[in-house]
Amino acid sequence: MGETDSFFSDKSAKIFVAGHRGLVGSAIVRKLQSLGFTNLVLRTHAELDLTRQSDVESFFATEKPQHVILAAAKVGGIHANNTYPADFIAINLQIQTNVIDSSYRHGVKKLLFLGSSCIYPKFAPQPIPENALLSGPLEPTNEWYAVAKIAGIKMCQAYRIQHGFDAISAMPTNLYGPNDNFHPENSHVLPALMRRFHKAKVEGAKEVVVWGTGSPLREFLHVDDLADAVVYLMGNYSGLEHVNVGSGKEVTIKELAELVKEVVGFEGELVWDSSKPDGTPRKLMDNSKLASIGWNAKISLKDGLVDTYKWYLENVKQ
Repeated sequence: MGETDSFFSDKSAKIFVAGHRGLVGSAIVRKLQSLGFTNLVLRTHAELDLTRQSDVESFFATEKPQHVILAAAKVGGIHANNTYPADFIAINLQIQTNVIDSSYRHGVKKLLFLGSSCIYPKFAPQPIPENALLSGPLEPTNEWYAVAKIAGIKMCQAYRIQHGFDAISAMPTNLYGPNDNFHPENSHVLPALMRRFHKAKVEGAKEVVVWGTGSPLREFLHVDDLADAVVYLMGNYSGLEHVNVGSGKEVTIKELAELVKEVVGFEGELVWDSSKPDGTPRKLMDNSKLASIGWNAKISLKDGLVDTYKWYLENVKQ
């Protein structure tokens, strides 16, 4: 594979990881460093505001990175998307447009754009194949974010078609791991469960009540697996179509809750409040395209949860 050589052979190549402090970006930085890449260009938001076109232009003109991994984004849950729709569409469109366009103009060899599984229609077939994109209406609660991410995929495709720019896109499933958001109000299901079981354990509570029946099926990918896939794609993929990145393993919310309970060591009871809504019955990515390129997830959910809880205990203020 001639293309693999170009990315993996030059460990001193300058790589700009945008969003290096987030859940995804920080994992990608860890992965690149562990592989011996020595020339990572990293900027905090205070040092470089990616929504400002002129600042992004001058950064690229000065630094001239060879590779760009775009993991910077404005992200949030349903409540945040409902409250700040303008932020979610505008900030994400600005970041993507500035970084993708400047990358092309300043001779970047390869760019990888990271999206999310929420780009797919609300009633997409399960497991969701890549070609389900734009085949139906989106989930209304996060369409602002989803529309921006879809535009990012299309922009990468357009710059490939018109300019021959090697820009690819990867769409991860639900992620978890070190640097996740454990905020009480706006965290996702997995960190929220971990936080609640930990609190119950510390306070000696008798039970933890979880919304719904526990029957919906979900897919979770440890962020270090995603980072591994991203680096693999940088070396082994140059196609027009975006690529799903998932674990390919489904778990019910009930199984997830029981596993988190076990990892945290909460001895009390787990109670399901079935008067509360369950959400989508099933959400799983079709990962066969990535498997055919030669990559599969390696971290089991149990091992990933143990790793994440260890990070939580060491890093989250109790």
